[in-house]
Amino acid sequence: MRALVVDHGEAGPVRFSDVDEPVPSNDEALVEIRHIGLNFGELNYVDQWPAGAVHGHDASGVVVRAASDGSGPAEGTRVALGMTPHAWAERVAVGPASLGIVPEGVDLADAAALGIAGVTALRVLRTRSVLARDVLITGASGGVGHFAVQLAALAGARVTALVGSPERATGLRDLGADRVVTDLAEDGRRFDLVLDTVGGLLLARAWSSLAEGGTLHLVGYSSGQDTTFPSGALFGFGEPRSIATYGDMTPTSAELTDLLGLLAAGRLSAPVGLRGGWQDVDDAIRALFARKVHGKIVLDVL
Repeated sequence: MRALVVDHGEAGPVRFSDVDEPVPSNDEALVEIRHIGLNFGELNYVDQWPAGAVHGHDASGVVVRAASDGSGPAEGTRVALGMTPHAWAERVAVGPASLGIVPEGVDLADAAALGIAGVTALRVLRTRSVLARDVLITGASGGVGHFAVQLAALAGARVTALVGSPERATGLRDLGADRVVTDLAEDGRRFDLVLDTVGGLLLARAWSSLAEGGTLHLVGYSSGQDTTFPSGALFGFGEPRSIATYGDMTPTSAELTDLLGLLAAGRLSAPVGLRGGWQDVDDAIRALFARKVHGKIVLDVL
């Protein structure tokens, strides 16, 4: 079968290859993949995976063979995969803990956009109550950012979306952002929770905008820059502020189910900024790296 595998060469980060068919264990379903969802991190830092390995973590498809032990969804069930290793192939063997059942009325392509971005945003926003609190989402025009803006607004937060340029602000107010800004230096507002996907210089500025008792969650470092805090910036009086790292790779079925339910109810939208066939993956990756895509990239497996 065909799959997108890790390529460490100049033509990378992925290439098509013929690979062996998956052999499910007794507690795994065989899923025919219909759509894959791309993420900046897994493609930009591809050297963290071995060359030749089937790549990707987010996808959606249909169960073509249920797990032999009777666990998980039945044959014919539409499913979403999130944070599932080796997902960018024509068929994948996967356990039920990494599957979400796609409800009727939800586009299977939209379900492929959830995965890492949607689950990350949901898990961070569940770490504390944000009702009537100020929340800052950096890199708000990206995949995680689009989901985080919507979920924070649903939870009753006053949402500030930070983007790199005015052009990348499109649609964020419609998703629930109360304010869209391009610079924190002139803002002056203090935030109870910051979800940062950018890192670098912006991270230090976001820390200086954190309210007493607030938390800054690090979920990405798309800038690739080092972060330097000014002398004395990490000292302060009053209720302690904190920086929290993120690396939760526990099974995603529960969060996928919740997100899919919100999609079905019309309370959440999938931020698909680019849709195409997986044969055009190289063009899609170039657009992703050039910051030309607002939201997620979903490619159809043809």
